[in-house]
Amino acid sequence: MEVAQKAAKEASRKVFSLASEFRNFAFKGNVVDMAVAVIIGGAFGKVVDSLVKNILMPSINLLLPGKQEYVDWKFTVGEKTVPYGLFLGEFLNFLLVALAVFVFIVKFLGWLMRSKKKAEEKAPPPPTKDQELLAEIRDLLKKSGTKA
Repeated sequence: MEVAQKAAKEASRKVFSLASEFRNFAFKGNVVDMAVAVIIGGAFGKVVDSLVKNILMPSINLLLPGKQEYVDWKFTVGEKTVPYGLFLGEFLNFLLVALAVFVFIVKFLGWLMRSKKKAEEKAPPPPTKDQELLAEIRDLLKKSGTKA
């Protein structure tokens, strides 16, 4: 009976240890930040997708000759049809999403990070306590007329 109790305690300790490790992992700032980024990225993708499908592709359809929309573009080989218009629409969608991500993430956020870094570089760090004390000693020596 004593062996069974020890085994049960050991199993219980391992389960609680695993649960606490998972809690520490799941609620670290990096994991939560990554989850928020994925959610915002999904929403951003939907906005760009809507821009492509509802604004840009109909605008392109106005510029191209023909009365059919890009979705209906296809060619026929024998009895088989290949709807290449759907592929072109999705490919353009991908290119525009990639462009939007590049402009926003690489260029805009890169510009913000560079300007923030420049501001940090311009501002000197505050003096340490030792430096403050040495400056006070220097100033006192100057007032008394003694050379340091």
